[in-house]
Amino acid sequence: MVMLMKAKITLKIVFMVLLLLLTACSKTPKQEYGKYSKSFFDAFDTMTQVIAYTKSEEEFNKYYEQIHTRFLELHRLYDIYNNYPGINNIKTINDNAGIKPVEVEQEIIDLILFAKDWHERTAGRVNIAMGAVLSIWHDYRTKAIDFPEEAELPPMEKLKAAARHTDLDKVIVDTEKNTVYLTDKNMRLDVGAIAKGFATEIVVQEVKAAGLTSAIISAGGNIRTIGTPLDGVRAKWSIGIQDPNESIISENGVLETVFVSDASVVSSGDYQRYFIYDGKKYHHIIDPDTLMPGKYYRAVTVVTEDAGLADLMSTELFLLPFTESLALAEKIGVEALWVMPDGSVKTTEGLKAIMKSEGATNSLKK
Repeated sequence: MVMLMKAKITLKIVFMVLLLLLTACSKTPKQEYGKYSKSFFDAFDTMTQVIAYTKSEEEFNKYYEQIHTRFLELHRLYDIYNNYPGINNIKTINDNAGIKPVEVEQEIIDLILFAKDWHERTAGRVNIAMGAVLSIWHDYRTKAIDFPEEAELPPMEKLKAAARHTDLDKVIVDTEKNTVYLTDKNMRLDVGAIAKGFATEIVVQEVKAAGLTSAIISAGGNIRTIGTPLDGVRAKWSIGIQDPNESIISENGVLETVFVSDASVVSSGDYQRYFIYDGKKYHHIIDPDTLMPGKYYRAVTVVTEDAGLADLMSTELFLLPFTESLALAEKIGVEALWVMPDGSVKTTEGLKAIMKSEGATNSLKK
């Protein structure tokens, strides 16, 4: 029997008291700052929420437009599926593999150098040169969604053949000419493991420089907070981590709550994009060693300042056995939470200091 489950539009991480956070404005006459929120759906194929405390709705709208515009620009640059007039993006690089170097914007150079650097500094489970393998899984997943009666798994022979074209050293970056060249004509880049987080961090740094001091940006659940909530009550933002066993966003779907300021909270899990074939789930996080979906955990959440690093590390840690995963988190200096296959939870020691279940609070009162 083949049963197919389309990817649900869920956040990887959910906010506590979601309705409160989505209130358009909760400013009272005595408060200097009001809380405003808006969302957009046209970047990185996900919903992005912006929640901020500003002195007026006009001020909020200024920041919101800056955020929205910049996300759209970065979406086009990091897109691997579509062409855009006058833009050389990741797809342009892929289309010219083995043909010629492609001149690109600095944001693409920075993304690729970031990915190559962290590939060397970690166990190398996140490899943006895995596109040839990931595209096969993407095609089979898409076919299964569109034609459930034809659902099947990619042949291992096909995956192994594609895996021969994933050498990151063959991604040549010329920082003087701002070009990227894939020397292997069969290689393809896929930046899905880091693009949203990396883009979010760019946007956050730019909007902070423009003057925004209190906000949450949630790009499909990749959460980055700015400052603290200026409501006179909380010293930190409350971020709920989704229970992978819950398919909807609800109070019951919150596994744990962490309290953060100026930090990112990002999760990777088997409960996102997947299909079920012959009673078994096949999710989208592919182990470069087995070429199959990772099996170690239900989900991994990473808490650290930089959203790009949080995005990358949530996948990296997901694809390592627990002893290695924990050691790497401690070495890099990120906090993490692992949901094991049996539903039990493990965390870094540092995370406990900001966990609600361990007595942490977000109150301004001592």
